[in-house]
Amino acid sequence: MTLKVIISGASAGLGRALARHYADSGATIGLIARRADLLENLAAEMAEVSIYVADVRDASALRTAAEDFIVRHGCPDIVIANAGISHGTLTECAEDKEVFEDILATNVVGMVNLFQPFISVMRTVGQGSLVGIASVAGYRGLPGSGAYSASKAAAISYLESLRVELHGSGLSVITICPGYVITPMTADNPFPMPFILTAADTARKIARIIESKKSFAVIPWQMAIVARVLRLLPNFLYDRLFAKAPRKPRLNHKGHKGHKENYQVPD
Repeated sequence: MTLKVIISGASAGLGRALARHYADSGATIGLIARRADLLENLAAEMAEVSIYVADVRDASALRTAAEDFIVRHGCPDIVIANAGISHGTLTECAEDKEVFEDILATNVVGMVNLFQPFISVMRTVGQGSLVGIASVAGYRGLPGSGAYSASKAAAISYLESLRVELHGSGLSVITICPGYVITPMTADNPFPMPFILTAADTARKIARIIESKKSFAVIPWQMAIVARVLRLLPNFLYDRLFAKAPRKPRLNHKGHKGHKENYQVPD
């Protein structure tokens, strides 16, 4: 039976790598992203694909996309909420409030918007996997990345809640926390990124986790150790170690990169 897979944030980075991985395995793919040109270029490489130009913050657009995919191809086997954005933010800067809202709306509410229109039909079929791409950045709050860390922590908790809600339904809810991945998000980082993986390698590892239906995983395994150590650090020590850490660039009110400090959290 042909696997049917939905992927949000599919136009670049990890989403693009996941799309290529599943297409190469012969799956029927539904690709969701905001950039039509990149989606069309990617779709041209694939045999069985439907593309949907939509922002995951737009619940109505995602419902329309879900309905169209189900009519064309049937109930998906895997729905991957991969879409996400990241910018440096500072609470003291009033102009960053909109950036905070955009990050939380995309990385958390966007995940809800993607899953919601598929759950009832997947429940009826009694099978399928809902996969959320979170991050090890959700383990501890990173200075200058309050919005991103908060969004990924929220995603981890949301996915756990959903997993328990759907227990016994036949649906799997899978939380995946990548470490550093070579994508446009990390391209300009001026510092070492430990255990960094290519997007293609990360996509293959994610696919294996989904196939095994493991409920929670950190990629790669070395980052799982780092994340656990960070979580166990007492606050006084964590604060001392990270207070002066370099920070991600902010967006100023004109939409350009502000501070030159560049701390790029994982995808």
